[in-house]
Amino acid sequence: MLKSDFYYDLPEELIAQTPLKDRSSSRLMVVDKKSGALRDGHFSDILEYMQEGDCLVINETKVIPARLIGAREDTGTRVEVLLLKRQDKNLWECLVYPGRKAREGKRIVFGNGELKATVKEVLPDGNRIIDFEFSGIFEEILDKLGQMPLPPYIKEKLEDKDRYQTVYAKNSGSAAAPTAGLHFTPELLKKIEEKGVKTARLTLHVGLGTFRPVKEENITDHKMHSEYYNIDEENANIINTAKKNGGKIISVGTTSTRTLESVTDDKGFVKAGSGQTDIFIYPGYKFKIVDSLITNFHLPESTLIMLVSAFSSRENVLRAYKSAVEKKYRFFSFGDAMLLCDLK
Repeated sequence: MLKSDFYYDLPEELIAQTPLKDRSSSRLMVVDKKSGALRDGHFSDILEYMQEGDCLVINETKVIPARLIGAREDTGTRVEVLLLKRQDKNLWECLVYPGRKAREGKRIVFGNGELKATVKEVLPDGNRIIDFEFSGIFEEILDKLGQMPLPPYIKEKLEDKDRYQTVYAKNSGSAAAPTAGLHFTPELLKKIEEKGVKTARLTLHVGLGTFRPVKEENITDHKMHSEYYNIDEENANIINTAKKNGGKIISVGTTSTRTLESVTDDKGFVKAGSGQTDIFIYPGYKFKIVDSLITNFHLPESTLIMLVSAFSSRENVLRAYKSAVEKKYRFFSFGDAMLLCDLK
């Protein structure tokens, strides 16, 4: 299967630059995952596609202000550091630009010197292992000095950084938001609960590798990055009980989906635990537990559109994307949503 099989034309003006004032007022395209039949509506209509006994699975990860602007201690040259993955208490895997300014042993200063760093190692993929030095609590310093790591296709300044967080974000560690969850409001979640739909919570810290382009033409040659996940016994039981009782498992986003498919056994039941997952889902994959998928519209030729295509079919998904372009849906992180499910 080729990378080019997942290409579609997208006018640049359809890339959403800012979030809508009301999260749940975004548009919703509903796709029958078998036939490809389409319906258009608004995200608040999502309630119509849930029944008592179903289970909504959300990712509680919280985006950290992972983008740091600093300067080399010896030359004062500007250096941008993006925190990707914590290796130890003060040790992080980072993306650094420009990389040539951050060779092993080089020191970087941030702010007025309240945060300093030393490049410890240059990894084969060009990322750096960086050791940070500070007094106090790292998260508080990061909150003061760091910026939200918005994707490069968003050119507008984000006025309210909470809009790049879900309303249920809790566990800090992501380098990017699980954007399918950005459409939910506390009011909508309450209505879902009142309908008798259970909510299960897990964590997958999103790494920027999710958004890295697939470079190999044969997609099976692509190596996925790994990301930390956690699901506890209580939430695993909520999902398993819903499944045993005939309820649908409705996954919010590709991040929740990758986690669920990583922790589900061959009999279709979730096992509690934590670890790293590098699961790569593309057409031909047989889903073990997810029945319905809520997601955003993804970049052409990305691993995310490949996952969505696996959930339905490549033909159905590309046809839906073509329709979304024609109807001027908003695309990517701050864009509109799609629900893939069994329509009756």
